[in-house]
Amino acid sequence: MFGSCKTIFALIFAMFISAGCAQNSLLDGSRDPHLWLEEVEGKKALNWVETQNKETLGEMTKNERFRNMEQASLKILQATDKIPSVSMEGKYLNNFWQDAKHVRGLWRRTTLESYKQKNPKWEVVLDLDKLAKQENENWVFKGGNCLAPEYKKCLLSLSRGGKDASVVREFDASKKSFVKNGFYLKEAKSAIDWIDENTVFVGTDFGANTLTDSGYPKIIKLWKRGTPLEQAKTLYMGNQKDMVARGYGIDYVGGRLAVVEQLENFFSSKKWIYKEGKLQSLPIPDSAELVGFFQGYFIVDLKNDWSVGSANYKQGSLVGVSQKVLANQKVEPSDVQVIFLKNKKSSILHTAILKDKILINTLEDVQGRLYQVTLQKGQFQNPRQMNLAPKGSHLALSATSVFKNDFFFSLQDFLNPEALHYYNDKNSSSSKIKTLSSRFNNKGMVVRQKWAKSKDGTMVPYFLVGKESQIKKGNAPTLLYAYGGFQVSLTPTYKPLVGKLWLEKGGLYVLANIRGGGEFGPSWHQSALKLKRQKAYDDFIAVAEDLIQNKVTTSKKLAIQGGSNGGLLVGAVMAQRPDLYGAVLCHVPLLDMLRYSQLLAGASWMAEYGDPRNPKERDFLKTISPYHNISEKPEYPDLFLMTSTKDDRVHPGHARKMAAKMKALGHDNVFYYENTEGGHAASANLQQQAKMRALSYEFLFKTIY
Repeated sequence: MFGSCKTIFALIFAMFISAGCAQNSLLDGSRDPHLWLEEVEGKKALNWVETQNKETLGEMTKNERFRNMEQASLKILQATDKIPSVSMEGKYLNNFWQDAKHVRGLWRRTTLESYKQKNPKWEVVLDLDKLAKQENENWVFKGGNCLAPEYKKCLLSLSRGGKDASVVREFDASKKSFVKNGFYLKEAKSAIDWIDENTVFVGTDFGANTLTDSGYPKIIKLWKRGTPLEQAKTLYMGNQKDMVARGYGIDYVGGRLAVVEQLENFFSSKKWIYKEGKLQSLPIPDSAELVGFFQGYFIVDLKNDWSVGSANYKQGSLVGVSQKVLANQKVEPSDVQVIFLKNKKSSILHTAILKDKILINTLEDVQGRLYQVTLQKGQFQNPRQMNLAPKGSHLALSATSVFKNDFFFSLQDFLNPEALHYYNDKNSSSSKIKTLSSRFNNKGMVVRQKWAKSKDGTMVPYFLVGKESQIKKGNAPTLLYAYGGFQVSLTPTYKPLVGKLWLEKGGLYVLANIRGGGEFGPSWHQSALKLKRQKAYDDFIAVAEDLIQNKVTTSKKLAIQGGSNGGLLVGAVMAQRPDLYGAVLCHVPLLDMLRYSQLLAGASWMAEYGDPRNPKERDFLKTISPYHNISEKPEYPDLFLMTSTKDDRVHPGHARKMAAKMKALGHDNVFYYENTEGGHAASANLQQQAKMRALSYEFLFKTIY
């Protein structure tokens, strides 16, 4: 009646094979009719992109409003009275500058005394526009790493079109020229840093089996000046499933600490100190971050609780670990001192090591504050708050040096432009040296911090910004922005383009500090990891509902915006609650969460989202994957997807496939634009930035205003 055992086993086996094939098809894309759009430079895919761009630009750029917004954006971005941000390197302050004349930018420097003047005298070190023209290359400057304490020898990263992959070339800042036969790496996602003037750590694409699944270096080598890269000596080899292996230096008064780090993922790494030709393990938790070295102590930021003998050190604290642990290879309670202990409403935003003190830039209820700590007679003193920020203003460290006690910090908020201050340690006083001119008229505008109750009862803070008269109307066009991932904190900062293009016109802006971010420390981030990711989306939905319930806006007048991880956020909540929003701005997003780990750098994010190859995590990822949860039935809000062909971090296929699938399902309210260069920033210069901003706000005016 039931057949033979052999038949039954065959049927069971077939069932497992069938289930396995179905699961694998989700991972390999064999059932995805839009898989061809993942071929980044494929002719068919690029023809599709060209058609989409033509349609979108034809719709978005046809009126005077777009042109006015593009010009207003460009004027702000190219303004010559911007505050030039600087790094403190030796006797110079270095700056990278772009304006209308210098599209690709100038790498330049000045002295402190000159910088304090209204019109500093800048000395050009490298003209990127001139270099690109001379070499017939589309160079985008990705930064320079100069060797302390002289800061003369530098490793410059130059990207073609803005990609993460860069060419590395040695540059002599004193001679303002590239070093003949100096250190040079061809285009790759490399990890390179100085050990000393004649030796570097190098990780790059050495050939077959030298990169991790994430596409980053797996091998770290020692490379001596004047020798071919092929002769570099292998120092460390990581695992294929790691995110990256890297070597780097940490400067301190009296020397340079050489560190080798094996990052299993963003949140876990093993660390070694390279000394006298050997690697010595640094016995601190894999989850902890090494932020510096100060007077014989490793300065460590704890992302989880740490037990040492009978002593327990709390998550989110900053501790000092004696250098003695290197020799002993064991940590005793006497080796550890607490430097800063967080509370429930605070988190460490940034830690800076100075010559004689440590600065701790914190967030307290998402407002920046500053503390200093000194070491006296072998004991870290209690943190002393530096009362440098007036009430309501956000303080952020701007530039510091391990060789000085003076530093730069900025004060700003949503409505008041950045003011740059210089702190003179000798006089224990600060002075305002530069103030950004107002970029928009803030008359009648207010900032309010509010709290929404999430699905599980957690209170989630958000900032509401705009004209008070519009808030009272009850149906103001409102733009809600969030990120909610990788422990990134969103703070109350001056946003000139938001102000000029949106707030001035009567729009409201909302910044939500949802879980997944770092606003309240590591636990705020960890509460939305992997299988708990829905909590971040619940937080965002709660803020949207709070805005509607409190009659700030309506669902038809509410737009949401996010980029990268934030693009996944807005894609997920659009799929889950299409009734809640009128429009969605989705930039350089992740959207196919069953294939993300196989695309470009995607494998490096599995500690954040989960592994699609793990059945339990795959099942959860399918529930939040926007690409797999859109269908023909619901009426979705208007959607504008933006990405870049040259984005070699988040694959443009995510946005491409989402647009194609939604249009195939009959949703004709989907717009798509792909910049052909620009990397993950989706723009390679200020003109492109202006265009992208104008396109975004034109979309908002067309849909919810």
